[in-house]
Amino acid sequence: MNLETSPLVLDAPQYLIAGMLVMIRLSGLMVFAPLFSSAAIAPRIKAGFVIAMTVLLTPAVAAIPNLKITLDAHSVLSELGVGLVFGLSLMLLNEALMFAGMLLGMQFSFSLVNLMDPNSMIETPVLGQMLSWLGILVIIGAGLDRSLLAAVVRSFRTVPVGQGVIEAKTGAALAMMAGGIFLAGLQLAAPVIAASLAVEVTISLVGRLSPQLPAMVMSIPLKTMVSYAVLIGSLAVWPGWIERHFIALLDAAGRLMTSL
Repeated sequence: MNLETSPLVLDAPQYLIAGMLVMIRLSGLMVFAPLFSSAAIAPRIKAGFVIAMTVLLTPAVAAIPNLKITLDAHSVLSELGVGLVFGLSLMLLNEALMFAGMLLGMQFSFSLVNLMDPNSMIETPVLGQMLSWLGILVIIGAGLDRSLLAAVVRSFRTVPVGQGVIEAKTGAALAMMAGGIFLAGLQLAAPVIAASLAVEVTISLVGRLSPQLPAMVMSIPLKTMVSYAVLIGSLAVWPGWIERHFIALLDAAGRLMTSL
């Protein structure tokens, strides 16, 4: 056997500890990451997937040279932190889509039309639910779920099990990334907001020129029709935006991993 091979492959208790820490890191990903955290997936399926990934990854993780681990509070918290950094970073995409849906609902006069989100168990805008489903379809169609799993596998080399340290700057970086939710949602809803504002201004000017015209009665259906037309036209570029934003968040999570 290669002399540089980690002694964990020969030490059964340490091998089991490595497998447990791998499972903890993957479990943190299942809680927040898009698609994997969906309530539509049965908990037994999620558990089986985590166990299968643990069985596959533990031999490779245990073979990392000079790897020394212990099962203590620091190791468990570090693995939870690494999994949560990945999950929380990618969850920001879904939050941006929800915020864009809320802005669109205001333009469509759907601000009071809400649905129960099965993931968060809170009422969310109906258009936000539609955009969230669109995001999941793009993730599956573009194979981004496999890219996420590949990034998690690489993280075991970047941050060996039990050796991650979550610092204050990591939380500050996540807070700054969360601040981008509002800008990203505004970017998605900007074409519809601009079209709705143009309709409002036009109807207001026409109403001033012709006071007998029922401007208030005409504004709502006309604004809704124009907003729908612009939304349908802008949906062609949304999948590309969602894919680029997902990859950017994944890269940001990877950079956070290198700083641990």
